[in-house]
Amino acid sequence: MVNFLHKQWFFIGIALVVALAVIFPALGPVIKKYRILNAGIFVTFFITGLSIDTNTVIEQLTNVRVLMASLVSSLIFIPFMTFFLATLAFPERPDLVVGSVIIAVAPVTVASGTVMTTIALGNVPLSLFICILSNFVALLTIPFLLQILLQFGQTIDLPVFGILSSLTVTVLLPTVIGQLMRPRLKELIVPYQKAFSVFSQCIVLLIIFNAVSASIHQILNAGMIIVSVFGFMIGLRVLILMMNYAISKIISLDPASTSAFTIHNSQKTLTVSYLVWAGYFAGDFPLAMIPPIAFHMTQMFMDTFVAHHFRKRALKRL
Repeated sequence: MVNFLHKQWFFIGIALVVALAVIFPALGPVIKKYRILNAGIFVTFFITGLSIDTNTVIEQLTNVRVLMASLVSSLIFIPFMTFFLATLAFPERPDLVVGSVIIAVAPVTVASGTVMTTIALGNVPLSLFICILSNFVALLTIPFLLQILLQFGQTIDLPVFGILSSLTVTVLLPTVIGQLMRPRLKELIVPYQKAFSVFSQCIVLLIIFNAVSASIHQILNAGMIIVSVFGFMIGLRVLILMMNYAISKIISLDPASTSAFTIHNSQKTLTVSYLVWAGYFAGDFPLAMIPPIAFHMTQMFMDTFVAHHFRKRALKRL
C-alpha cells in the first residue's frame, strides 16, 4: 500500500485538490489575491534554470533537422491540428475550443518530459534541447498563434506584447537567473533534484486547484461535457504521439533519439497554459482551463506506458 501511494501520489493528489476545490472554492481567490501561485511558478522556472545543464544541450544545436522538426511539430502542427479538431468536436462550445488551443500553443514540459525520456532509456541531452528550444521560442509564438486561431468569426483583441512581456517576466527571467547562478550552485543542488521535481508537481496540483475553484459553478453545470473533453484529449494525445513518432522516422533519428522526440515533443506544460488563461481568458471563458487540465492528466497517464514501451524495446537491443 505504501509503495502504491509513493508511486501514484501525484494522481492521488489530483483527486484530493479537485475535492478540496469543490468543498472550499473560496480559497481560490485568496491564492490569487496574494499571488501565491505566481510566486510558485516563478520559483519553478528558477529551479529549471538551476537544473538544466546547458553544455549538454549545446551539442544538439548542430542537428538542424531536429531543431526545425521540433519547432514545426510542437509550435505549428500541434496548435493548428488541435484547433481544427476542437472546432469539429465542440462546435457549440467556444470555451472548450479556447482551452484546447491554449494548451496546444504552450511549450513542452520541463520536468516530466525529461523524466519520461530517462525511463525510456532515450537521448536525454536531446530531450533537454527540445525543452529549452520550445520554451524560449514559444514565448514569441504564443501570443501570435492565439491571435490567429481564436477568432470565431470576430476579432479578439489580445494584448500580444502584453502576453509576451508577462511570459518573459514569469518564465524567461527566472530561468535565466537560474542559469546564471548554476555555475556556483550546481554542486549544492544535486541532493535536492528529487525535491525539486516534487515541488514542480505540487505547483501543478496548485494550478489544478486554482482552476477548478475558479470555475466550480460552471464545472458542476457542465455535466457530461467533462467526459467528452477527456475523450477528446485521449484521441488528440494518440494522434500527437503518432505524428511525432512518424516525424522522427522521416528525419531518420536513431532509436534513443526517437523515444526522446516522440515523448518530449508531444508534451505540453500546464504552467504556461494557466498563465495565459488566468491573465487573458478566465473572465470570458471560465471553463477554458478544463481542456488543459484534461490534456495534462492524459499525457501523464499515457506517456508512462509509452516510456515503458520504448524502454522494453531499448533493453531488447542491448
